[in-house]
Amino acid sequence: MSTAHVSVATRTSYEEEFVHMMDDVDDLIDTLENPKHRKILINYRRHGLLEVSGRYEELLAPNMTVPHPHYRLFEGGQGTILDGMDTVRAFYQQLAAMDMLVMWTGKQKMAVHDWGFAGEAEFSQFVPGALLGDNVFDSVNNDPGAPSSSQYDADSFYLVRRTLAFFWPYDEDGKMIGEHVYEDTESKVVTKVGNDEVITGARAAELLAPIIDKYGVPQ
Repeated sequence: MSTAHVSVATRTSYEEEFVHMMDDVDDLIDTLENPKHRKILINYRRHGLLEVSGRYEELLAPNMTVPHPHYRLFEGGQGTILDGMDTVRAFYQQLAAMDMLVMWTGKQKMAVHDWGFAGEAEFSQFVPGALLGDNVFDSVNNDPGAPSSSQYDADSFYLVRRTLAFFWPYDEDGKMIGEHVYEDTESKVVTKVGNDEVITGARAAELLAPIIDKYGVPQ
């Protein structure tokens, strides 16, 4: 299989970052000789691209994820624990309903082994001011209709960039067990952006459609 990166037409510098988020993962996959390690990273790559495209049902399928996944997400000094398929699916459904699944990574540093992989990367996400507080996922933990005490303009969008460390365990068959994600709170930078710069869920799906199947479903 060719190691060349797929070319996708982009409109903004953010879209350019978005479509190239997995380039360094592709490069690592193409150097791996251990079939299980390669399967794990292909799973991660596919999972991430399906997630931000809104196609979460595909990443939760039995050929990608164990029947009882467990997520541990820590951001802004708060933790979100998702235990079991129904809870994980409901989390994705709620983020999708708010058009909050679109995010992307910067340069990723990671190590992969039989147990899964661990790494660190800068994550970027567009967030409406009405939902933006110390925790990007605060609206999932609390009532989205509650009055906001945010310092941000409720009618504007912001680009949130912060470094996250992540540890994803995998089972013996190379299926994802869950996500453990930890925020470096001192790395967070919030920048107001124009509404025309925001990558919507629909646009994300369009941009990533030619990229997702580069390696197919991990076998």
